[in-house]
Amino acid sequence: MKTLHLYVVRHGKTYFNRYNKLQGWGNSPLMAEGIKDAQIAAQTLSNVDLKAAYSSDTTRAMDTAKIIIDGNKNKQHLQLITASNFREEFYGSFEGSNMDVAWTSAGASVGLKTYKEIVDAYGVDKTKDLLKAADPWHDAENSEEYWQRVNQGFQRILNNPILDDGDSVLLISHGNTLISLADRFGEGKIQVHERPLNGSIARMELSADGLTILTYNNQPVQN
Repeated sequence: MKTLHLYVVRHGKTYFNRYNKLQGWGNSPLMAEGIKDAQIAAQTLSNVDLKAAYSSDTTRAMDTAKIIIDGNKNKQHLQLITASNFREEFYGSFEGSNMDVAWTSAGASVGLKTYKEIVDAYGVDKTKDLLKAADPWHDAENSEEYWQRVNQGFQRILNNPILDDGDSVLLISHGNTLISLADRFGEGKIQVHERPLNGSIARMELSADGLTILTYNNQPVQN
């Protein structure tokens, strides 16, 4: 069974990150600080023997990926593969909303006011379900819709014929997606109340059995 080594990087800081706005399928550009986030990640990963590189099809992820690829020793052989499977959670009509206001709306039906309160009481997947229910158009993704899309993306990586057992792969991801992965595959060892740092690196192992998270937000996952 093939096992791949994933380097999962959160994109650099954007203007919507700065303004505390929900940023799912919507997009804002990297700030100068966000470009620096990507450059630091590129330095850290420069000598990793990357065999493939993936990102979502949002510009903040693609721009981050290009900086990291350009700094990698294998840059001449790496071509960025983009896929909508790796987009952030879709927030529906809450896209671009203040995060605190959006999560207060999501938690209103269960008497909770913050993302942290919802996660503590119900888990990360429930935040998606509650936000979809609170969206007047119900366009926001619920947990089932979200995981169907993301799991197809990981299967796409596993099915890449150029990748062999033990190969290393870059994946540029998003804050809530990293939280979702940590909640589902972190075995309760990872704090999921707050988004990981922009430009932070998580090391994971991907196989047909799922994901194992080794480091998260630049820190080892403690056994």
